[in-house]
Order: sequence, then structure tokens, then C-alpha cells
Amino acid sequence: MARRGAGTPFVLQLSLLLLLHPGGTLGCASVAVGSPVVLLGSAVTASCTIWSNLCRGLEQGTVQITWMLDNEPVAGTQHQGPGGTEVSNLTLPQFNRTQAKLWCWVEWNGTKQRVGMAEIRAGYPPAKPFNLSCVLNLSDYGLTCQWEQGANSHLPTSIALKCARSRAQVVTGCIPQGGRSCCTVPRQLLQLYRQMEIWVSATNALGTAESEHLCIDPMDVAKLDPPALKSIQSIPFQTDCIALVWEVARSNAYMDLQCELRYRAPQDPTWALVTGIVGQAGTTQCCGFLFGMQYHFQMRCRRSSAQGYWSEWSLGRNYTTHEKAPAGKLDAWWSTQPAGAGGRIEVQLRWKAPRQQEANGRVLGYRVTLSPRRRGRDPSTVCNTTHTQCNFSAPAGTRKVYLSAYNAAGESAATEVVLLERKGQPLARLQTMPRGEHSLQVHWEAPLAPVAAYVLEWQRVSSEPSHCSACWQMERALGSQSPKALAPPLLYVADGIEPFQRYNISVYPLYKDTIGVPIHTTAYSKQKAPSYAPKLHLKRISKSDAELCWDPVPVEMQNGFITSYTIFWANSTAEVSSAAVNPSLSSFVIQELKPSTLYKVHIMASTAAGSTNGTSLTLVTTVLDDIEIQFLFLTLGLIFVLLILLLICFQKNGRVKQQFWPSVPDPANSSLGKWVPAELQQEPLQVPGVREPGLATISTVTVLERVAGKQPSTWGKEPTTETTGTFPAVPQPYVRQEGPGVPGHGWAAAEPCQGPGGSGETVQYARVVGDGYKGQQHAPPRLYLRSSSTQPLLLDPSPSPKPYENLWFHGAAPYGCPGDEGCPEEPPATFPLLQGLRISGAEELHD
Repeated sequence: MARRGAGTPFVLQLSLLLLLHPGGTLGCASVAVGSPVVLLGSAVTASCTIWSNLCRGLEQGTVQITWMLDNEPVAGTQHQGPGGTEVSNLTLPQFNRTQAKLWCWVEWNGTKQRVGMAEIRAGYPPAKPFNLSCVLNLSDYGLTCQWEQGANSHLPTSIALKCARSRAQVVTGCIPQGGRSCCTVPRQLLQLYRQMEIWVSATNALGTAESEHLCIDPMDVAKLDPPALKSIQSIPFQTDCIALVWEVARSNAYMDLQCELRYRAPQDPTWALVTGIVGQAGTTQCCGFLFGMQYHFQMRCRRSSAQGYWSEWSLGRNYTTHEKAPAGKLDAWWSTQPAGAGGRIEVQLRWKAPRQQEANGRVLGYRVTLSPRRRGRDPSTVCNTTHTQCNFSAPAGTRKVYLSAYNAAGESAATEVVLLERKGQPLARLQTMPRGEHSLQVHWEAPLAPVAAYVLEWQRVSSEPSHCSACWQMERALGSQSPKALAPPLLYVADGIEPFQRYNISVYPLYKDTIGVPIHTTAYSKQKAPSYAPKLHLKRISKSDAELCWDPVPVEMQNGFITSYTIFWANSTAEVSSAAVNPSLSSFVIQELKPSTLYKVHIMASTAAGSTNGTSLTLVTTVLDDIEIQFLFLTLGLIFVLLILLLICFQKNGRVKQQFWPSVPDPANSSLGKWVPAELQQEPLQVPGVREPGLATISTVTVLERVAGKQPSTWGKEPTTETTGTFPAVPQPYVRQEGPGVPGHGWAAAEPCQGPGGSGETVQYARVVGDGYKGQQHAPPRLYLRSSSTQPLLLDPSPSPKPYENLWFHGAAPYGCPGDEGCPEEPPATFPLLQGLRISGAEELHD
């Protein structure tokens, strides 16, 4: 079984080879089409016939025929034909391919095999050639013809140039090669000086087309060789005319020729043409040339019969005409200003170079004088320059200057320039409009007064100051008899304008006796978006607003009129806000910002033609405003100062305490308190018992005798001295003292002291008040002594440790006074001068 199954494919392949063998297919199948070449878009018919008895392997089987157009299956109709054949017919109603292959297929044992093929082409009849022209080349006398083909026919087409001599049969003159549309008929097929008929024939499977027949004499279409220019000279007495000499080619030597001459200056856009020149003459004269101008000359010829072709232009030849002195007036423009001390003025004079027809050659320079040139005397020259402007100084009151141009042939007549004042009537409604990228159209309304001319100035605006001496033009009236010729609205064009640059435009009307006040405007010939936007700078920022500033875009980079600046700002949450700013401003304050928030800000500069964004600026608002920050720092400063003061106070506690609570001297610790007279040294002192701190207790008050030589004094006055007698004996004091522990006051009364005369002076009372100071355990006593007379008290003559005068001890106010006697509120008017005072029985006082 394995071998049998393996042998079946081999037998099938062998049968297919026998079926496809040429001996087995050509004899058993055929494909026929109605026409192998058809008109594009027409119907195509075909048939395929199979002879089963001649095709090996198909004798017993059923024959199935199919069709393929290239790789696309198409359906046909199949039926049995005579003689045991199988026939399949196919009709394609519209064949839209220029070329295709039609295949007939037979299905055998489940496999399709090709048994026949027919190739079909489709196209159009050939198009008619046109524009047939021929040229006879005199070098070899071959007739070269060229034409233009018509539309493509999509079919193989044969092209031939046909010729027919007079009363002769048609011959093929030439066949173009390589698909070109030209060919050359050799000399032996031509008939010179006789008419010949020439045409182009195009032929393909669908038909033939011929061009228009051309009947010509080959010599009528001959193209001559160009002549050669030999010399060009100016006529001595007529310098605007020249004499030109040429020589014709040898091939044209025996022909009647007519020639043309053309010439132009280097700056001329077109050629000037001179016709009707007889070729055999060899020379001609031409006039109307400008003086001192270089020209380029060329010449060509053809047959005089006015048939045929012109020769090529000859090789060019340059020639410069003779010069003469410049002619005409120069257009001048000026401005004046005082020159300072010396009574002179500064004049800036500008002028236009003369036109070529007035320059009469190459201008070598210009001369400016303050007076006209007279015969036999040349005026002094204030300016001699090759430029078209001159700055010079002239005496005040100069109203005229004279300008002339000169070349190698001479000097022009002087142009009188009147320096008029600029105070006339100005123009109105000056407007500009672009007229291309390199020009501006300026128009205005003329004033009512007659105007002799207008001066138009334009100056490019730039960051650096500059001045263009040639950026002006003068337009004069149409005639001196018609000063109102320019009265309607006027249009002028200022050439030499660069796009994307700003220009200042000024127009001056020139009247007969004055110059009008100028009117100004600015303009662009073309605008676009600015080259870049300004760079933002942060000037000030707070918690709710930020002030931004920027430098204006330089005028050269604005590329147009800035219509507005737009500020954009956005926070981290992408909340975008914007504000338009007037282009005249250079700062802007963004308000209503959030505190302590990051923002990104950028600026956009806009013109009428577009906008440009600037770089982004990042800023962060503050938490507090400047005033709040200042207040905070001031508060912190005050707190710091207070802390410093408190620290100093704690470190200097004793000194501060001394300032606020001064230390009162303690009499108990004084030298006076420790001094005891000799008479009382043996007298025991009464010491009060120990008790709680309170008011000082006075046990004994001793009044001593007055010191000899001391005089009583009043409060606030100098004491007087007085000689006294001997000291009396020490009196016995009488002391009244309240009990210890009871806050009160000590009142002491003393017995009369005996004076030297035996009379006594009585001390009515002495009051000692003790009261505590705040922060002290014992209060210093306060002692008041009052006597009934003004006589001084006599104290003990024993030496005192230190003299005291006008003693007054202060303390707090007393709690109360005993008895019916009142307490004195003021210190006594006078105090006796005391040599010594002993206060005994009091507790020790502290500082």
C-alpha cells in the first residue's frame, strides 16, 4: 500500500508533462481572438477549442474550460463543437487595458493547466503631427526639419518625413531615431531654388496621420551665418552719433542681405533695435547715443527676400561714447542751524546725482560756492567733494549757495539753491501703504496754496542714531506755468525700503518763497512676528502681588508695530491668567496672587502679523508683606531689647535696687551713734528687749550743750559764729517712752539747761519717729527739735566724732501722735546747730 500510494503522484506528474508537452497541446487546443489590436475601450471576442481525442489523458474525461485575463479570471460559455470538440467563447464588452494576455485553461484531475494564449493590444490611431519647420544649413546644405508629436497612441507608431519634388514621386526623406521629433534630409534629395512639398507621416495598426504639407524652396529657409563687427567710432563733430563697420560671412558673400543692429547700456533692461541696414554695405551710422556712456552692440542678417531665418546674433562689442560737460539742474535739499558765536550758520546741503542723460559721462565731483561764477573770476569754493552731501559754515544771512557738477569734459552750469525758511503751511492727512516688500506708497492732500515741489524724506529707525543722505527725493510741479498741477491727492513711492524695518516718513511742501512745516508718519513695507519677546525681570514681590519689568524690544527686532504685550501667569494647579499691557509701558503689577505660591510667568509680544513668546520666569510669593515683616522684626527687636535689659537687671541687681530703693544711712551704724560723751560714759543704757522687727524704739534722747563759737542758723542759710561763755553742766534728761513691742513714737522732754548766766533755755519737745522702709527690717528715725526761742542749744563740749548741721531724719508718716499735741507735717523752720547728738536705746539699723 505504501508503494502504491507513493507511485500515484509520480504517474500524475508524468501525465501532466505529456499534456503540457508541445506535441500534446498545440495539436489538441487553439485560442482565437477577433482582433489582436483593438481601439481602447472597445469590445474583444475570443474562443478556445479543445480536441479531446488529440489530448492525451482527456479522451475519457469531461473537459472543463476556463479563462484568465492576465491574472484575473473571466467567465466564458462552453459547448460541444463538431467532431467531438469542446468550445468556449468569451466576450469582453470593454477592454480598458493597453496590453494584456488572455489564457485558456483546462481542468484535469482537479488541476488547472494552461493550454493556449492570445496577446491583445489596445490604443488609438496616431495623432496628427504639427508645427513642422525646416532650416537649410549652408555649411552642408542639409535640410533639418522638426515637429511636435501629438497625443500618445499607446501603440507602436512609425514616423517618417516625406518629400515630393515637383512632378516626382513621393520619397522618404528621413526617419527620426530614438523617438526624437527631428531629422535631416540629405542634399541629394533636395531641389534648391524650387518648390518642394514636405510633410510628416505617422502610422500604427489603427491608422495613419499626416501633418500639414509644407511647400518651400529650401533656400528660403536657409539660416545664414552671422556677420562680424569690425570697428565702432564716434563721429568727431557729432558726438551723439557713431559709425559702425562689419563684415558678412563668406557663405553669404553672394546673397542680398538685410541686417539689424541692437545695443544697450549696462543698466538698460531692454535692447534698442536699428532695422533696415543693407548687409552688403558693410558700414552704417547711428545717432541718439548718450555722452560718456558704454554700450554693447550686436548684429544679425538674413536674405533680402524677407523669407527664411535670421542668423544668430554676432559676437558683442563694447564701445563708450565721447563725454561733454554735465547739463541740467541738480535737485538739492538743505537744512541750516546756528553755528554759535561768530555770527555764522552751519549748512547741510544734499543733492541728487544727475541722471545719465544729463551727466554726459562719469561725474568726477561736485563744487559748492557762495557766489556765482563770473567771467574771468572764479568764486571761492566752500565744498569740493565726490559725495552727494556737504556740510559747511557760511556767514549769517546767507540766502543762496551755488552747486555744480563736473566731469573730464567740463563743468555744468551752477544750480542756485535758495535757503528758504521752514515756516509755510503744512500738508494734511499723510498716509502710507505698502507697495511690495521694498517700496512704500505715500499719499497726502495738497494745501490750498500753490506748491512748486514736494520733498519726501524717509529714514530707517534704529537703536543707534544714523542719517541717510540719499533717502530723499524731490518731485517738481509739471511746469512753472502750472503750480497747481500737483493739487490733487498725490502718490509717490519711496524705493530702497527693506521689509520688517520701521521708517520715518516726512513730506515738505516747497512754496515760492518758503518751505512748509513738515508732516511726519511711520510705516513698514511688510510686518511679521517680533524676532523675540522681552525678558522679564522681577522688580518687587509680596504675598498678593508681583511687579514685573522688561526692556523694550529693539526697534530693529520688532518687525512691525507692537500692538500689545500679554502677560501670562500660572500656578502649580495650572490655573492660567493673562492680562494685556499697553505697548508703551515697560512694567506691570500682577495682583490677587496667593501667598507662598509658585508661579510661572512669561510675556508675549504681538504685532499685526503675529506673536512671539518670551522665556518663562519662575517666582514665589511671600508669606508676609513688607510692612508685616517690618512690624514683626520691630516686635522681635523690642522683645530682644527687653530681654537684654532684664538680663542686665538680674546681673546688676544691687545697682538697680539702689536706683529704685535708695539706701538710707543707718544712724545706729554711724560714728555718731557710737560716740558717747564723757559725762555719760558711766551711765547705763536702757536696751529694749528682743522683739520682732518693727518700728525703732527710742529709749534716750540726750540734748547736749551748744558748741562754743557756733551761732544758730535757719534752714537753708549759712550759720553765723558767735562767742559764747563757758559750757554748763550736762542737764538731766527726761525721757518718755512707750512700752516695747507697741508701734508708736517716742516723745522726749528735757529739763531746762543752765546757761552761763544762770538762766535756762527750755526745749519744749523733741520727737523721734521710727517707721520701716519697704524691704528694711528697721526704719531710720526721724527727729524734730523745736525750742521756744531762737537761741541755740548748748551741747556738750566734749569732742564729737563728726559735726552735723541741720539734721533731719525722714521716715514714713507716723501712725498717730499721742495726747492732744499735733504732729508737725513740715520740717521746722530752724534747727539749732548741734555739735553732737546721741540717740540711745535704739536697735541696730541695717543699710
